[in-house]
Amino acid sequence: MEGGAKLLGHSVHPMLIVFPLGLLATAMIFDVLFLTMENARFAEAAYWMLVAGLIGGLAAAVFGWIDWLAIPAETRAKRVGLIHGLTNMTGVALFAISFYLRYDVSSRPPTIAIALTVIASVVALFGGWLGGELVERLGVGVHPGANLNAPNSLSSDSAASAKSASRG
Repeated sequence: MEGGAKLLGHSVHPMLIVFPLGLLATAMIFDVLFLTMENARFAEAAYWMLVAGLIGGLAAAVFGWIDWLAIPAETRAKRVGLIHGLTNMTGVALFAISFYLRYDVSSRPPTIAIALTVIASVVALFGGWLGGELVERLGVGVHPGANLNAPNSLSSDSAASAKSASRG
């Protein structure tokens, strides 16, 4: 199943997601460093990582939505794609709230702002796993003959089909 938005023959969404994932995860790392070392520079760095990550996250979401619209209805891929998108937008919203809470105090963010970056990172990790399920398991945006109803990669059906494929 080919993706909806392409650039030079490749889906745009997977090209863009690396930026917000990396930037927002780095914001969390800088927040943890700020908590452990009490150096305001780490808090400032986290603030700017959030700014860039949120911009990148919104750009990636636009192209993810375009790709999701191209997935046929009534398929497992459509359902997983919806959960993937909603999960990631929840993560972006949590990061945005963290940004808002530290807007006037970027060098000394409140503890709740830092806690939100940690929670949002866990949410983004799950959203990323769902994206991997879409690409690696279901072949969305990768394989023209993708199996859009393949079982979950964690299910026993998945293990059985992998064993039979390796024997063949």
